[in-house]
Amino acid sequence: MRKSKVLLVEDDAGISKLVNDYLTKHGYEVVCISDGPDALEHIKQRGLPHIALIDLGLPTMHGFEVSSRLKQMADVPIIFVTSTNDTDTIVQGLKKYAEDFIVKPFELRELEARIQVVLARMPSLDYASEPVVTIDEHLNIDFAHNRIVLNNKSIGLTPTESILLHVLLRNAGRVVENRMLIARVWPNEEVFEDTLRVHMHRLRRKLEADSHHPHYIRTERGVGYMFTVKPPETEEIAS
Repeated sequence: MRKSKVLLVEDDAGISKLVNDYLTKHGYEVVCISDGPDALEHIKQRGLPHIALIDLGLPTMHGFEVSSRLKQMADVPIIFVTSTNDTDTIVQGLKKYAEDFIVKPFELRELEARIQVVLARMPSLDYASEPVVTIDEHLNIDFAHNRIVLNNKSIGLTPTESILLHVLLRNAGRVVENRMLIARVWPNEEVFEDTLRVHMHRLRRKLEADSHHPHYIRTERGVGYMFTVKPPETEEIAS
C-alpha cells in the first residue's frame, strides 16, 4: 500500500523535526518545507501531497495565501497547524480552506489522529500524487501547472476545471454525485447544478476528442459524473 504523502509547511525547525520523525515512524512520507513559495515550487516539481499541514505565521507568505494557491491547483485537504487561537481566524480558515485546525502546542498523536480522520474522508489519492499523471497514451494531467497534455498538445485549465478534474480523478471508476462536486469545488458559494454543468461542459471540450461522446468523463443523468480511466464495458453510464 502506498504511503500517504504529507507536506508540512512550518518555519519552526524543532516542530518540523518532531512532526517529521513521528509521522515517518508511523508510516507516512513527510516533506518539511519552511516557507510558502518553496512549498509551492516543490509541488510544481514533485507533485501534490495527499494532505498539507500548513502554519499560518510563515516568513514571507501567510498560510491562507499558501492554501489559496494550493486550492487553485487541486482539492488537496489541509490542516492548519498554528499558534493562533483567535476564533475569527479559525472560522475563516475552516470556511475557506481547511478540513481541520490544530493549535500549538499539540500532542503528536492527536495530530496523527486528525490526519487519519481527514484522509479517511477522502478517496484514494494515488492517481493525483504524481507530478504529471499519465492516464493513457493520449492524456497526461499536470495539476500543479493547471494543464493537460492531450495528444501532445498542452491545454490550460482554469482553477475550477483543475479542481473538478482532481476530484473526479481521485474517485476514478466511481460516480461522484453532483452535490459532492459542488461542495468540494465551491465550498463557500451557493452554486446550483446548472453552474456545474457549464463548467463540466467546458472541461469536456478541452479533455475529450468528441465532447458529445465522452471517453473520460461520463454522466449518470440526475446523479453525477464519473472519470473513466478505461472505456466502460457496458453502456449503463449514459453520455
